[in-house]
Amino acid sequence: MEKLAIELNKLLDGTIAANLLSELGKNYYFPKGIVAQSAEAKKYAKRYNATVGMAYREGSPMHLASIKQFVPDLKNDEIFSYAPTAGVLEFRKLWKEEIISKNPSLNGKGTSLPVVVSGLTHGIVTIADLFIDPGDTVVIPDMFWGNYRLIFEVRKKAKIVTFPFFNSSGRLNTAALEETLTSTVKGKKIMLVLNFPNNPTGYSPTVEEAEDLVEILKKAASNGKEVIVITDDAYFGLFYEDETYKESIFAKLADLHDNILAVKVDGATKENLVWGFRIGFITFAGKSLTEEQYDALVQKTMGAVRSSVSSSSKIAQSLLIRAMKNSSYNEEKQSAFSILKERYLTVKEMVKDFESNTLVSPLPFNSGYFMTFSVKKRKAEDLRRYLLMNRGIGTISVGTDYLRVAYSSIDKKDLKDLYREILKASEKI
Repeated sequence: MEKLAIELNKLLDGTIAANLLSELGKNYYFPKGIVAQSAEAKKYAKRYNATVGMAYREGSPMHLASIKQFVPDLKNDEIFSYAPTAGVLEFRKLWKEEIISKNPSLNGKGTSLPVVVSGLTHGIVTIADLFIDPGDTVVIPDMFWGNYRLIFEVRKKAKIVTFPFFNSSGRLNTAALEETLTSTVKGKKIMLVLNFPNNPTGYSPTVEEAEDLVEILKKAASNGKEVIVITDDAYFGLFYEDETYKESIFAKLADLHDNILAVKVDGATKENLVWGFRIGFITFAGKSLTEEQYDALVQKTMGAVRSSVSSSSKIAQSLLIRAMKNSSYNEEKQSAFSILKERYLTVKEMVKDFESNTLVSPLPFNSGYFMTFSVKKRKAEDLRRYLLMNRGIGTISVGTDYLRVAYSSIDKKDLKDLYREILKASEKI
């Protein structure tokens, strides 16, 4: 094992983070190679800097004018240079400020400085590299984003254990989660993935459900389970009902118990409507972790990033910095939220037409981009194919029993027609 990795492991020794690290995670470190030496040279090489593999002309990155013409307001360095491995420092600080602003429960609690990753998928993969060994258990609800299976089972050879997302009353099934954590899962180490608003259902917990969830995790930790909780906050902030818990569960877990390591994976992708920018963040929190230990976790994360994508898009980070410092930033985001909430309210009314339908029924939804139908007596794929081939309508079948509709992608004026078509199609197949 490299000396730098050994030093980082010593810093983390005795913490929940050290206990949870995978063998790969234990071996990760950020090398003092080209990137680190280039960063040092940037500070002290006042005459000539012959470190980084970039082409310069008179102190500025060389570039094609045919590209620069489309972003004239950005400096050359903001567009064409490599970003630091952990992301542009100003951007990381801005995002941490925004996390705390949107999650007031974090005030006074310690967290790491967010690390920039190339989208939320890369963020989850990076955390899996750091903390999952073959055979480890990953707990997720049975309604989950299909890419989790590729990440955890195919890439990491872990075992996914699911629990029913909804109970018989159409509420978050916290009792099933408790049963899974305490009885179904064997061994001490557990990774739990919580995705709110949920993809594919579009459901987020109520305030009461969030409190129950947190108490269950605290109880499991108190009983000796060592839990890493990934809050996949891809659709964070899109909460449309008053009773919905408006913060990330990460905020409640940040200092909940010494046996819990909370990891927030979020990003600009949906929050700032920049899907193709591929910019996400990883933020750590754990009770009793020190600033030095957070830095050790960041250094290991940087090693994972360095060995995968090296660094994330510089121009995307530069554009987002400019946007976040713009006086109209919050107003623009609120405007986008209002449009999506109007679509949600329209769909909420339209699904009432399905109440007497014996073949298709909507699952509970209150947030995010999606809602999902439970398809009975027929396969969801049959309904999807009929809508696509006969009505020119695209939807997503999830397993054999569910049909996901992304109402976020449909203008409000077209939603009534869309749901009428789904209703008619369900009666025909």
